[in-house]
Amino acid sequence: MHALEERLRRRVRALAGEIGERHVWRPRALHAAADYVRGELATLGFAVAAQAYDAYGVRCENLEVTIPGSSRASEIVLAGAHYDTVEGSPGADDNASGVAGLIEIARALRGSHPARTLKLVAFVNEESPFFYFGEMGSKVYARAARKRGDDIRIMLSLEMLGCYSDAPGSQAYPPFLKWFYPARGNFIAFVSNLRSRRALAAFTRAFRAQSDFPAERLAAPALVPGVSWSDQLSFWRAGYPALMVTDTAFYRYPHYHRPTDTPERLAYPEMARVVEGLARALAQLAGSGA
Repeated sequence: MHALEERLRRRVRALAGEIGERHVWRPRALHAAADYVRGELATLGFAVAAQAYDAYGVRCENLEVTIPGSSRASEIVLAGAHYDTVEGSPGADDNASGVAGLIEIARALRGSHPARTLKLVAFVNEESPFFYFGEMGSKVYARAARKRGDDIRIMLSLEMLGCYSDAPGSQAYPPFLKWFYPARGNFIAFVSNLRSRRALAAFTRAFRAQSDFPAERLAAPALVPGVSWSDQLSFWRAGYPALMVTDTAFYRYPHYHRPTDTPERLAYPEMARVVEGLARALAQLAGSGA
């Protein structure tokens, strides 16, 4: 586990420390982040496919690797994380943590022989000015997947994985939810809209079967603040079941979307346990192709 912690720390430092703030207004940094992700996945032995498009005159790329399935190859289990940041933040938790986790999941699953096809995607342009109504990278991807007729059985949006605290009162919530969930921000959350609640339940069961890390789940209308705040939204709009995996930073992390969202503030031991559990749960959902 210590080796996984150190790799996650190194990856977050590369994205949020060395490259820093990365979006279309800083295209060199955005391209450097894409090149970093591409290079790390290629080093693990993956062929990396790029889905390129232009946004605000800047070339942008979604980056995808595939682990082919066998007996149920047409069915797809997909996990993704966005590598861009909001303006003014180096984005250690949002979302270098998710991208670091995605790369480590790729490491853990390489060489596996799943029944279902596994796809891991680094998305561009999740943050403003693209979020919700713009050409989010995940929107471009999900729209193309629907046009191809891809049978995506579940999509996981890895959205901030690095903030945890055992301090009393360290977790906040939207109105009314605080009566039903822990007051300490020491858990990972799985969140979906109501239409994806079966996929949410299936993934939560798989994670809990593979990890003893504290996990909470919520299926709620997308209008509840935070429920739709990431790339899972694009897949809901394309008609796919999807959920967000998140440390709920917007209710827990005082450095969310700030210049102070820097690598040293993250909790890497807890993050490593979460990432290990996610990799195992994805493998369980994909099934054995042996």
